[in-house]
Amino acid sequence: MERLQKVIANAGVASRRKAETLIVTGHVTLNGKVVKEMGIKVDSTSDHIEVDGVPLTRERKVYYVLYKPRQVISAVTDDKKRRVVTEYLGDIVERVYPIGRLDYDTSGLLLLTNDGDFANMMMHPKYKVDKTYIAKVSGLPTADMLRQLRKGIVLEKRKTAPAKVKVISTDRRKNTAIVSITIHEGMNHQVKNMLAAVGLPVTKLKRETYGFLTLDGLVSGEYRALKPIEVAEFKKIAELNEKPQHKNRPKLSRHD
Repeated sequence: MERLQKVIANAGVASRRKAETLIVTGHVTLNGKVVKEMGIKVDSTSDHIEVDGVPLTRERKVYYVLYKPRQVISAVTDDKKRRVVTEYLGDIVERVYPIGRLDYDTSGLLLLTNDGDFANMMMHPKYKVDKTYIAKVSGLPTADMLRQLRKGIVLEKRKTAPAKVKVISTDRRKNTAIVSITIHEGMNHQVKNMLAAVGLPVTKLKRETYGFLTLDGLVSGEYRALKPIEVAEFKKIAELNEKPQHKNRPKLSRHD
């Protein structure tokens, strides 16, 4: 028996969070009856589940990396008729969805899958999967600005985890800089808000890496399937980061 939202996510319909929204808004039926309660457990092998009238079927799990262009929505559909990332995967038969999101005007590496457990593992801060962004900012970074970012910034009454930051280049004549920043969280507009908070508003942003994965071999708008060894490596990294780290403390002698 599994939770209904997990079964929906594993079927490739949507992420687990989106699946929860589908349930509470009445889009899901279980054995012919609409269910809106969270936490219901089902047997995916015998219970009949439909989302918007479409029966759930188990798809093979697939994983893709897309070089997302700017001015594209990180979603499956858009009510404003803007381009969405799944349009670039037109020949994919499985119903995939993006893992997390990149802003409309942000380009770079985006993962897509129909594996809800994998998506959750990649997004949840406790698994500490690093994501590196390259930002063009207005202003010249100072040592104090970088120090603040490395300690963590308070955004919406919550302090971010420390970021890894380095200045790639500066242009004093134009008063701009190129900055690399690495985080493992995924708050809304986090990189833009962190840099703006220290006085460095972002004018252009690109995600360069996700964990060990890069955009090598891809141009804007292209995608490829992840290799099985890459999927396994992501799972290994997440499992290692989830475990509590016990530092070996030296034993003190009675003279210490």
